Amino acid sequence: MKKKIMITTGGSGGHVLPALTIHDHLINEYDILISSDLRGLKYFEKEKYKPLVVDTPKLKISIFFPFLILKVFLLIIKSLSILKKEKISILISTGGYMSLPLCLAAKLLGINIYLIEPNMVLGRANKFFLKFSKIVICYSKNIINFPKKFENKLRILKPLVRKKYYSELANLKENNLFTVIIIGGSQGAKIFDSLLHQALAEVSKTIKIKIIHQTSQSNKNFLMNFYKENMIEHHVFVFEKDLNKLLIKSDLCITRGGASSLAELSLLKVPFISIPLPSSMDNHQQENAKFYKAHNSCWIINQKDFVKRNFEDLLLKIIKNKDEYLLKKKNLENLNYQNTWINVNENLLSILNEN
Repeated sequence: MKKKIMITTGGSGGHVLPALTIHDHLINEYDILISSDLRGLKYFEKEKYKPLVVDTPKLKISIFFPFLILKVFLLIIKSLSILKKEKISILISTGGYMSLPLCLAAKLLGINIYLIEPNMVLGRANKFFLKFSKIVICYSKNIINFPKKFENKLRILKPLVRKKYYSELANLKENNLFTVIIIGGSQGAKIFDSLLHQALAEVSKTIKIKIIHQTSQSNKNFLMNFYKENMIEHHVFVFEKDLNKLLIKSDLCITRGGASSLAELSLLKVPFISIPLPSSMDNHQQENAKFYKAHNSCWIINQKDFVKRNFEDLLLKIIKNKDEYLLKKKNLENLNYQNTWINVNENLLSILNEN
């Protein structure tokens, strides 16, 4: 009989996408259950993953705080029931406050807890559960805020990227136009809607380019009309299930600094300009981008320092200076040396099967 694993996730795509990838890596070797809060459900193919809902509230200090504590207590009881009924052997958490009830329940039941930290900064929930966990899986050994006394628990894995992204590696870009894709990530990016299209229009007056632009539903028609009026070949979208098929057609990406997004771009060897979300917890998006900057494979712009003219100059420099661009592309390839679905799968299984 296969061992049973519960994966707890929720919230943003940065938590959910690694959880779905772990599920797909382990499904042939283990019986897998996966839970999410209500926010995270939009990332699931519900028929494939059949997520359980454990909708943990964020514990903010307010007049409602006692009621939030009561809800968390009731969710811990619910989690104890789930873990016992399903005879779970291992709990895997991708971090975030949504993991709190199941991690506490697993601790009470003596179930092994494995933490996944996809960011370059140790998340607060993962830090809290560090002493209770058996293993912490990260993408680098240089995780900020990681206590040295727990370094024996640290295991390094290539970034968790969905299987369909690996299948794109055999595809070649067909369009000869230099193609820029703009993706705001699961948290959105208002600056990408309000400023970037103007800068790209200026660049297009010097060099013919194609734009692929993710935006909000309310802004979609405006951007489509803007690019049309400026005679720029474009594809504007709100959500794309198979984003991999758009990324592989792109030469350059303008994005935030989410760990999953950067890992996907890295695997597909698409150099990127990162404009990290300034309000990200513990500035983790900035640190995620700095990891790639240290390997000379991206550019970083601080949002507070954004100047439209400087951005236009940077884009023109990137497109015209092929040597610098190709060097960054080569460095992304080097970062992903031997990064295959099979190798990641074997390494993940090896970590879970440690004594």
